[in-house]
Amino acid sequence: QVQLVESGGGLVQAGGSLRLSCAASRSIFSINVMGWYRQALGKQRELVATITSGGSTNYADSVKGRFTISRDNAKNTVYLQMMNLKPEDTAVFYCNAEIERAYGLGRHEYWGQGTQVTVSS
Repeated sequence: QVQLVESGGGLVQAGGSLRLSCAASRSIFSINVMGWYRQALGKQRELVATITSGGSTNYADSVKGRFTISRDNAKNTVYLQMMNLKPEDTAVFYCNAEIERAYGLGRHEYWGQGTQVTVSS
């Protein structure tokens, strides 16, 4: 079974930076879209950013200009560089990927376990 393993969360002061990483746990055939979502306490999960296998990106308006998503296709890894963090960015961040485990099996959506990001004022 494929697992998405996240790392890089933590506690940071407002204005600080963090870099999240998410890697697929085993060799796979292909990954289409990869992305990051977040869920603040008491709120619904929301899109942060996505990136296609070709490198096209999409961002939530609230993070444009502050967050950068990137990926290393050879390592099956997606990154989220977060700068100028604000207290309202505090949330559990989840990695998401559309993965075809082997040729012919079709694409399926996978989620990471989540990593906490806390921004203090």
